[in-house]
This record gives sequence, C-alpha cells and structure tokens, in this order.
Amino acid sequence: MMAQIKFGTSGWRAIMADDFTFVNIRRAVNGIARYVISQKPSGARVLVGRDPRFLGETFCSIAADILSSYGITPLIITEAAPTPAIAHAVVAEQADGAINFTASHNPPEYNGIKFSTSDGAPALPETTKRIEAEIGALGSRNDSGPAQARVEAKNLDPRPAYLARLKELVDVKAIQQAGLRVAFDPLWGAARGYSDSILREAGVHVATVHDYRDVLFGGHAPEPEDHLLAQLREAMRGTSAQIGIATDGDADRFGIVDRDGTFFQPNYIIALLFDYLVETRGWRNGVGKSVATTNLINALAHHHKIELHETPVGFKFVGELIKQDKIAIGGEESAGLSIRYHVPEKDGVLAGLLCAEMVARRAKSLGQQLHELFAKVGSFYPRRENFRLTPEVKEKFTGKLQSNPQDLSGQRVKEVVRKDGLKLVFEDGSWICYRLSGTEPVVRVYSEARTEGGLEKLSAAAKQWIFE
Repeated sequence: MMAQIKFGTSGWRAIMADDFTFVNIRRAVNGIARYVISQKPSGARVLVGRDPRFLGETFCSIAADILSSYGITPLIITEAAPTPAIAHAVVAEQADGAINFTASHNPPEYNGIKFSTSDGAPALPETTKRIEAEIGALGSRNDSGPAQARVEAKNLDPRPAYLARLKELVDVKAIQQAGLRVAFDPLWGAARGYSDSILREAGVHVATVHDYRDVLFGGHAPEPEDHLLAQLREAMRGTSAQIGIATDGDADRFGIVDRDGTFFQPNYIIALLFDYLVETRGWRNGVGKSVATTNLINALAHHHKIELHETPVGFKFVGELIKQDKIAIGGEESAGLSIRYHVPEKDGVLAGLLCAEMVARRAKSLGQQLHELFAKVGSFYPRRENFRLTPEVKEKFTGKLQSNPQDLSGQRVKEVVRKDGLKLVFEDGSWICYRLSGTEPVVRVYSEARTEGGLEKLSAAAKQWIFE
C-alpha cells in the first residue's frame, strides 16, 4: 500500500526506509513539479536544498533530475544550508519556489520535504493541498515529466547574500565593541559556518562546539533544548562567554543560554526581542504570535500601544504578517521567529545574533532584562507539556474539545478561543490551550499563569481534565 503523503505545518516528514523512500520522494517531487508548472508553464526555476541528514545529496540529485524533466530549472545548493538562507535565496534569485530536504529538529531517523513558494514563505495550506492532489492524481506512477527538452541544472550558494543581509539586520559591530564573548552550538546542523562566521569576521570571540557533520546528530534529535546543551554550557564556562546560542538541524529554531547557564525558553526570548526592537529600531507596526505563545507579548503590546496579531500554530501564518509588513517581530513558543524586512520564515541564526546584540547593547544578562520586563508589565510563567493518550482516552477527550466548559478545577472560564485547538482563558489572566497532534496519539498542553505557584496548580488542573 502506498504511503499517503501529507504536508503538515512544516512539510512532509517520515522515517527513512519506512515511508521516506526513494519511491515516495519521487512521487512527492513529481507532485511539486506539476504544481509549479500549473502556476508557471515555462521558464520556472526552483531551488533544491537540504540539511546535513543522511543521503541528502542523493535526494537533491533525484529532485533536480525530476524538475529538469518538467522543464523547470533546478538551482542546486550543493552544501547543507539553513532553511532561512534557502528562503532568502528564493526571494533574492526571484525563483518560483524551493524544495528543501529537511526534518528540522526531528530525530536522525527522519527526513522530510518542505516546499516554499516564490515569496520564500512555507507553503500555505491551499498550496500544499493542491500538491497533495497532484500526488494523488499520479497514483502509483512516479515517472518523470512530459517528453520535452530537459533543462540544465545550475549550482547556487546562498551563503554570501544571506550573511550580507544579516549584517544589515543585526548590529554586529555593537557586539564586538562590547567585548561580548559568545559560545555557539549548531548541533551538527545546517548553521555550521554561519552564526559563528559572521561574528568572527567582526572580531567577536566565539567558541563553537559540534562543528562537524554527523548525520546521527550525536544520537539524538538536533533540537536546541535545555537538556541537550551541556557541551554549549561547558564552552561558555571555559571561555567566560556571556551568552550561548544554538540552532536546530536546519537552523530555523533557536536555543539561548544566559551567562549563568540558565536556558531561556523561547517564549521569553521573543518577548525580550520584541521590547528591544521597539526600543532600538522604533518599529511600532505590530507584533505577531501564535495562540499558544506567552501572553507576556500581549502585555507588552498593550504597554507599547502596538497592535497584536494572534495566529493559529504554524509559522506560515506569522510569515504572512511579515510579508504584509504588519509586524515588527513574530514568533512561536516552539522557538521560531522572524522580523520586519526579513524572510517570512523562522530564522534561528538571526534569533541568536539578535540576542547577542541585545545583551551587548543593554549590558545586562537575559535574567536581569526579564526581571525588568516583569517589573514593567507583570510576570508570566508559561509551560508546554505532552501527554500520550490511549485510543479510549483520545476518543473521549476529542469529544470534550468540542465542549464549552464554564469552569476548570474551580477556575471560572472567561473566554473560549478556537483559533487552534481549544484555549481556555480564566478570569485571572491565566490560560490553558489543548492541541491534538495530527501524527501521534498525543495532546499538547500549553498553560500560563501569573505566578510560579499558580502555574503548578494550573498544570495539574490541565492534566486532570484530560484524564478525568
């Protein structure tokens, strides 16, 4: 039986040699090629890139061959490249899209295909549905395009133009002048030679770990999470670095460590950078966040009298706001952000560099800056948890998600939000958001309270409501 190829929030992902096979790769790329020529019957150009995962070069070669057979010129990125660098290249080259072989932060046994449209943004649902329809129309056939003159592939290096753009967006000189020392962990991923290179060129002292290709990513997911950044902390201690920055497998996500070794959750980083950009750039056009991201951003928007845009989960929705210049910064609690005048795609490289600039120019640790932010607009304590569900519990809970509860564990519900999943907002400003996973029997629970003690109670109540 053929695997069903479905493009989710960030493309199609599957386990290699299970569903991610040569046959299914050809089916997916054929579907993308057919979509592209339906939009531009002749003269189309599509980038083909990858992260450092196993067989990435081979997959790029297969994709380039299929695109060529449809008369689409493949622009092949020969080395592993960050997803945001590929997005930037799409726009800079005025290409018609990009095929990116990446599974982002997923474990090493996964790979995936992400399709970006001509604006450099992740393909929106209406586009991915059309691609899925094209794949379905092919049936079991995975042959190449119609008989016509094949076009020759061309090589492309996105690095110089992308780094030049980052130098325009980030005050690298301020980092150097402050004498900031930085530690960097690309987690064996696509940001190798990007984040640290731009700093070293400016004379900033950088200590880098995991600066070589490992298709197994050290034996775990290339995810810049607290428990996976021990060696980054060691490098910080060894060099007296004031900040540690990390990126995931394809460098669209970030992880930030403060000078004392504290991991700073992305919710707080997005809020701090929002406040910092308003202060230093004077951008007041708006701020964007997903429904599951901290309300600290809501409070800051109110404080600065700036319009707030709340989106469903998925950076493509934030990217639309970037494209329309409606926001100065947009982010998701899952460690994705981008800013005004940049690509409508998550950029972990940019996030790390902006954090280094913020620490350098404010001459304060991230902890000190967050303390000052709390003093200004109040404290917020967010958390995300995953709970596995048995088939019986999942069926019952799916029904509960359609209800409109009036209270939960004694707390009165002030507002029910269904922008994405079920979000319950309580009278004291705390909230819970439930989202069922589309790929596994898991419910993701996001909760936020105004005190640490309140968060513990809220988290317990959120779990109880699932299983009661």
